[in-house]
Amino acid sequence: MNHTLHAIDYGIILFFLGLTLYFGFIFANKQKTTQNYFLAKGKVPSWAIGMSLLATLISSVTFLGYPGEGYSSNWILLVQGLMVPIVLLGTIWFIVPIFRKVIGLSTYEYFEKRFGRFARYYSSSSFILRQFSGMGTVLFLMAIALGNLTGQSPLLIMLVIGGIIILVNLKGGIEAVIWLDVFQGFMLLASGITCLVVLLYSIKGGFSEAWQIASSKGHTGFGPYELDLSKLTFIVMVINGSFYAIQKYGTDQTVVQRYLTAKTDRQAIRASLMGIFLTVPVWMMFMFIGTLLFVFYQQNPLPEKVQADAVFPYFMMTQLPTGVVGFILSALISAAICSLSADLNSLAAVGVEDYYKVLRPNQSDESYLKASKWIVVVSGIITLLIGALYLSTGSEGVLGIVFTLYAIFSGGIVGIFLLGLLSSRANTQGVNIGIFVCILFTAYAFLTSTQIGLGDQKSLLLDLGAYNFPHHKLMLGVYSHLIVIVVGYVASLFFPAPNCDRNLLLKGWFEDRKKK
Repeated sequence: MNHTLHAIDYGIILFFLGLTLYFGFIFANKQKTTQNYFLAKGKVPSWAIGMSLLATLISSVTFLGYPGEGYSSNWILLVQGLMVPIVLLGTIWFIVPIFRKVIGLSTYEYFEKRFGRFARYYSSSSFILRQFSGMGTVLFLMAIALGNLTGQSPLLIMLVIGGIIILVNLKGGIEAVIWLDVFQGFMLLASGITCLVVLLYSIKGGFSEAWQIASSKGHTGFGPYELDLSKLTFIVMVINGSFYAIQKYGTDQTVVQRYLTAKTDRQAIRASLMGIFLTVPVWMMFMFIGTLLFVFYQQNPLPEKVQADAVFPYFMMTQLPTGVVGFILSALISAAICSLSADLNSLAAVGVEDYYKVLRPNQSDESYLKASKWIVVVSGIITLLIGALYLSTGSEGVLGIVFTLYAIFSGGIVGIFLLGLLSSRANTQGVNIGIFVCILFTAYAFLTSTQIGLGDQKSLLLDLGAYNFPHHKLMLGVYSHLIVIVVGYVASLFFPAPNCDRNLLLKGWFEDRKKK
């Protein structure tokens, strides 16, 4: 059994890192305008955009978090992902063409056109907070895993990979990011399938025995199924997943930017559907890898010091042959690079379009392109600092933490989006009141449900006794959206009806469809 990386594995990893840089540099000469840098309109086929969506949504959180969760529990956290195709099949047909018609680059242009500047900056700032918290987690997970496997400093690994990501974005823009995603998406699929096959052949009794052991130990299924919103249950994940699907595919700059890169509406929809139907099976595969790891280590005892999030890397090092380990670790690094590259590019797009152009209007496109690249560098450095902070403090149950942060920083964005899309009566004043109430609620729920401290010496940030937020934190995001919808609509009734652009409404899309 191998417990350290072989020189061949190091060689494979270095080769793929070099290839990553190559992708950045071959597109460098094309990045002369902000349109090319952020959109590359018409230059990328729909199938490549679909693969890019897959690689963008699959990161080291998926690569390590899902197997860790599958190993330590059942498949309940997978429910959020399973809700995506169910919700999106009914909405992607109008979300894509509406955005492609009414915005230029930033998703949050829609929010300003519908409800004014405050709605735009509230939603874009929420996006920025979500991105930085998620990006820091991706870097942290990757650095910890590679540090344990190679014996190198996790901080050094983080700095090297972070530097490569920044350089790829600076040189190649969105076109380099998408084609890098395509290449590394295939790597990701190949590595996951390889691990799945090796595990199935390594378990005594094969699939049937694995299923029997996993089922008897409570490591299959999506329960608990009771109607209890105070803990993590199937119904909590269904509700949360429904809003997550709309938020990710309807209000997230990283995804919406992909719609804008396609040549036509039809190609953008096709790419979105491809991305959705590729991503969900990959999430399922990595969760099932965790289930098989649990069975394998029921039959082959695992050292006590190995924690759940480290089980998959431990299996790779001790059970996979030289060369295969290097390839799979390259896929892990690639998953992080793809996700973070897309995040950096989208952060720069929002930074320039929503903030820099307001501070410095009427500048040349060359000036805005230069600012975009500075934002990439600064955002990359901030991400590295957040990752380093995670390294210094440690983390447990990373997947659950990511979902919780996403729920907190969602801040009613879906509520604003749905009001804007569905109601011609909702207006700026009413929605601003809804946002204000949502902020108060989120602060109350977060403070009265979040514990700080070490070990058993933990206490709530704010303890109101019987008036503490009673439900699971994933419901916090759901309630924030509902508050904006209800309060925003009711408050709108006290102000004059707006003169709303029909192109911003679902009703306008239906009218256009009838005319065709």
